[in-house]
Amino acid sequence: MESAVRPPEHLTEHLDVLIIGAGLSGIGAACHLLQKCPQKRLAILEARASIGGTWDLFRYPGVRSDSDMFTLGYGFRPWTGAKSIADGASILDYIRETAREYGIDRQVRFNHRVTRASWSWSSRRWTIEAERGAAQGPVHLTCDFILACSGYYSYAEGYKPSFAGIARFKGTVVHPQDWTEDVAYADKRVVVIGSGATAVTLVPELAKRAAHVTMLQRSPSYIVAWPDEDRIANLLRRWLPTQSACNITRWKNVLGNAYFYRICKRNPERARRMILDGVRAELGPSFDIGTHFNPRYHPWDQRLCLAPNGDFFESIRQGRTSVVTDEIETFTEAGLKLRSGRELGADLVITATGLNMQVLGGAEIDIDGRPADPATTMSYKGALYSDIPNLASVFGYTNASWTLKADLICDYVCRLLNHMEEHGYDTCTPRNTDPTVERLPPVDFSSGYFQRAMDKLPRQGSRKPWRIYQNYVRDLVALRLAPLDDGVLEFSARSRRDLGPGEHVARVMEGARAR
Repeated sequence: MESAVRPPEHLTEHLDVLIIGAGLSGIGAACHLLQKCPQKRLAILEARASIGGTWDLFRYPGVRSDSDMFTLGYGFRPWTGAKSIADGASILDYIRETAREYGIDRQVRFNHRVTRASWSWSSRRWTIEAERGAAQGPVHLTCDFILACSGYYSYAEGYKPSFAGIARFKGTVVHPQDWTEDVAYADKRVVVIGSGATAVTLVPELAKRAAHVTMLQRSPSYIVAWPDEDRIANLLRRWLPTQSACNITRWKNVLGNAYFYRICKRNPERARRMILDGVRAELGPSFDIGTHFNPRYHPWDQRLCLAPNGDFFESIRQGRTSVVTDEIETFTEAGLKLRSGRELGADLVITATGLNMQVLGGAEIDIDGRPADPATTMSYKGALYSDIPNLASVFGYTNASWTLKADLICDYVCRLLNHMEEHGYDTCTPRNTDPTVERLPPVDFSSGYFQRAMDKLPRQGSRKPWRIYQNYVRDLVALRLAPLDDGVLEFSARSRRDLGPGEHVARVMEGARAR
């Protein structure tokens, strides 16, 4: 059946491609489309009031990338900053400058949060409903194709586990996702709960002004000291054109990271020794590395944490930071009581406890009025969903830079749209007709935010094109070089008698202009 609430199509604006989200992925997607599919009418719906996504949302001290900018930056617009591990403000400027340079900023419709996307097989298009706030009410429009670039977590609220006694704590508690400029930490006793990338970023920055910072972790993470400048990249840029230098550096980093990832998976104990030897070199042989820096899991079962120029370790050496490995029994009026019986005094507690993952920005999906839950689908090449037509989403790598995969997916979508136009197709839908393909978990990753969301994510299959390999070179072949018509991706077109008056002529004319 069709969706119950649907405005007449002649009253709604129609787009060829709708991009959801104006962050790093959405701006990149629009640039790809404008360069490779210039005939397509597109718009970006952004739930917030500004461009930038994650890099505009997070404002906590020291926010930065944990991937090098030669791979986190766009392949089509070289990163020219001096630092390879860049601060959040520089990344935000880079995204916004890209949007202005390519004219994408004029395509963004702010304060438009997509709440529902309804596909109709009779009209072969999506109807989109977006909220613009209570004062303005919802807006509806239609499109032929959706490219979801809304990231992988909820912007509404971070993950906040329940802590006993937290209501009686007399100090301040804040999650990094909720950080505002009025959070006072100078000369305060600060406890950061967590040991992931956000905690490792926050701690050394807070320690510059706080009385003392304690990182309280239930279990350790792998932390690697890494230079924030790429000397080879900076040398190459002195002698080569910017794009050439960036391309070489990009491949250097891709292959280097892939090599180390392979070591981690094939010989995890060797990788563990390499990482812990690096920690010993930073903190000295007397530090209790076995307790505080030797995780229960193997390297790359979760993301590694970077400490640019070893800043995290430096703050420990200087006595400004302590690491405590224990569990919280309860908050007290003056701090936290731990399972060991130890008490930590605190004026400010920062809960760097993770994110809440969501799919497609939290929008509901239906096909002819029937709910389409992404969790029941399989991911096709990590880009499309089985049995859902004309919809792609960007999801980056867990073991490398997000943008490496984002660029490949956006390039693939452009190839796909041009292929459909060339052959007169209206729809493309991945179909699994092979009963021997097993449904597997979406990722082999033990991070808490993934484990909490496993029931929300599309599955992967036991072999290609349903397998997600987390491998840039394999994806480069699958998304950029492999044939589009592979017998799994189903293409279709309405017959001429199904087209409305004048629509067939219009399509023929559009195709002729495109050619």
